[in-house]
Amino acid sequence: MSSFRKALKSRQRNHHERSQPGFRKNLGLLEKKKDYKLRANDYHKKQNTLSALRKKALDKNPDEFYFKMISSKLEDGVHMMKKNKEEVEVTEEQKKVMRTQDIKYVEMKRVSEAKKIERMKGELHLLDAESKQKNKHTFFVDSKKEVKTFDLASHLNTAPELVDRVYNRPTLHTLETKSIQGAVDTPTQEKLARQRKHQYKMLSQRVDREKKLFVISQKIQTRKDLQDKTKKVKVKKETANSAAIYKFEAKRKR
Repeated sequence: MSSFRKALKSRQRNHHERSQPGFRKNLGLLEKKKDYKLRANDYHKKQNTLSALRKKALDKNPDEFYFKMISSKLEDGVHMMKKNKEEVEVTEEQKKVMRTQDIKYVEMKRVSEAKKIERMKGELHLLDAESKQKNKHTFFVDSKKEVKTFDLASHLNTAPELVDRVYNRPTLHTLETKSIQGAVDTPTQEKLARQRKHQYKMLSQRVDREKKLFVISQKIQTRKDLQDKTKKVKVKKETANSAAIYKFEAKRKR
């Protein structure tokens, strides 16, 4: 008899929960008790939070003051500490590099940039760089009359068109005795000037990159040094352009 009951149960249809009626399909799935419990618990939790905040606001002392009230601000309902732009400790670019790269890799890239900078400086000589300080050449004469009649081209023994040059300024004797080598026509000279300007721009970018890598390597090294349990005192805060400076307690070597 018991085996018959088991066989009868095995042939029963699977139980299916009641679905949303056809005329209420626009309301979505039919809510079950477990869904209602989740929704009710969330609602009561929010109501309890609101009532606690109302009680806290009623019990608040209007004369209460904290110094953090000056140094903090409200952003999207959350209190955030104010930070001046000049006091940004680590930029987003530095954070990204410090998280992904090791100090050996950063130092290797910095040394590589420094070598490229030296090579570019040797090629360009920085003779007509825009950022270079203008040189002064003072000429001394014997009288005021000579000052009024002073001719720079004749004094330097060169052509008047070449007086403004800081380099490649041949004398008249050289121009007469030797043939001119290199670009002479104006379009070629302008093209060379554009190329030279581009090279100076690349040099400036590499110098900035080398400085940034140096700062990042210093900050990584500082963070490694801070893992030491030696007693230390912060001397200078960390900024975007320099690492923090700490003074460590001196230890006697044994």
